[in-house]
Amino acid sequence: MASRSVRCPVASTLDLVGDRWTLLIVRDLLKGDARFSDLRLSVEGITASVLSSRLKVLEAEGLVDRRLYSDHPPRAEYFLTAKGHSLGVVVGALASWGERHTDHDLSIIDHRCGHSVDVVYRCPTCDRDAPRSRIRIVPA
Repeated sequence: MASRSVRCPVASTLDLVGDRWTLLIVRDLLKGDARFSDLRLSVEGITASVLSSRLKVLEAEGLVDRRLYSDHPPRAEYFLTAKGHSLGVVVGALASWGERHTDHDLSIIDHRCGHSVDVVYRCPTCDRDAPRSRIRIVPA
């Protein structure tokens, strides 16, 4: 990780998941793809070596659990931990932005009602939504 004079949470998160491939892997783990071979096919354009290295980083950082489903030859499935699953809101925010501002073939919806969803800021202390116009990044 880079050494900085200010430990910005955005920069620190990007150090961990800021490359194209890592968030696409998380996206597909959120969709339910779990096996290396499934991820290799679903993350279009990723090489096996890049997928392997990103999964190792995600596992080392506690975002993914790896489980063997075959010993001979060794084959693994990957599952998001609670920490990794919490990146779903990041993937959701990117998807929501992309739906508004890019050409796309997929949408993020509420599986129960089928409607599009918005990612919102919420103050857990006050238990209320916070409009984007009031959101600021300030010293901790």
